[in-house]
Amino acid sequence: MNRHLETVRHDYIRYANCWEDADVLLEALQLKPGNRVLSIASAGDNSLSMLVEDVELVVAADVNPVQLFLTEIKKAAIEHFDYSDCLGFLGFNTCDFRNELFQKIKNTLSPDCRLYWEIHTEWMNQGFIYIGKFEKYFLLFRQKILPWVHSQSDISELMKTKIADEQKIYFHNHWNSWRWRWLFRIFFSRYVMGRFGRDKAFMKEVEVSVSDFILKQAARHLSSVYCQTNGMLRMIMSGTFGDDLPHYVREENFDKIKSRIHRLELFEGYAQLSSHSKKGFDKFNLSNIFEYMSPEMFSETVRQFVAQSRPGSRFAYWNLMVPRIMSNVNSELNSDTELEEQLRNRDRGFFYSGIHSDFKL
Repeated sequence: MNRHLETVRHDYIRYANCWEDADVLLEALQLKPGNRVLSIASAGDNSLSMLVEDVELVVAADVNPVQLFLTEIKKAAIEHFDYSDCLGFLGFNTCDFRNELFQKIKNTLSPDCRLYWEIHTEWMNQGFIYIGKFEKYFLLFRQKILPWVHSQSDISELMKTKIADEQKIYFHNHWNSWRWRWLFRIFFSRYVMGRFGRDKAFMKEVEVSVSDFILKQAARHLSSVYCQTNGMLRMIMSGTFGDDLPHYVREENFDKIKSRIHRLELFEGYAQLSSHSKKGFDKFNLSNIFEYMSPEMFSETVRQFVAQSRPGSRFAYWNLMVPRIMSNVNSELNSDTELEEQLRNRDRGFFYSGIHSDFKL
């Protein structure tokens, strides 16, 4: 791994939610029964979503053990609680008895995971989906920046159902004011984001203006009808997903994931070094890990992933501000450009430049 990532701390929750769209991810991967999936854990959401299909195994890998503790407790909540208690325990709904629910499942957790959450029981009262550094960054935006620009009624109007032309008119005539652009650029600057949101080491390879890039991405999405049903955007703006829940906790997916929850295994370490790699994998959810790598490390990491892939494998991953395309550095891979273009247009992770879907013949 890049030397500069050795200084990144791995002792706190950086992401309490996955901020990549599981719906487009599943389309990009084209999961089939019996597939073996290697997935970047992050907050666990998208690894859990893989279980809606009848896959053989999902290995959720992360170098940060605390992110795996979060994934493990989400896994336990789905396995042992009914749908209502699961939503309440994780924080999607109000719940006054999270500690009591924790007592019911704590003995099912690994010793280190159990100890971690016993030490941090106060976080349970906040709701697990709110306790990440990135979520607190958005909380700061919601409380300190947004009120200077737009009211809650403005937010409701932005996300209200309307036709495409009406959405564009509202965005350009009302939302996209000079104050919005000015404060947005300050808050989502490289410095502020590096201090309060993402680790600054994660942006070492970024060569573009961070604030200008994210402002452009936000304008594209907020002026489109796709923003109206974007739970991620609603969470950023209002502090709740509302009715647009993440894929893994939607009611129609809950029972399927619950019935296959034992097929999810956790691995601490770099994903390409997974102890399960000898049998190979068919599908790879790689989040945006390539964003942090030098070109040389990127090429070597792609080689390692391809070496443990089976014929017909698919690789799904996002680029944010650093262009990294697997098929450009490995001749065994091809890009499904037509599918990628379709998915980008409705990707709820609007801040990304796009999702990539590469496949091995």
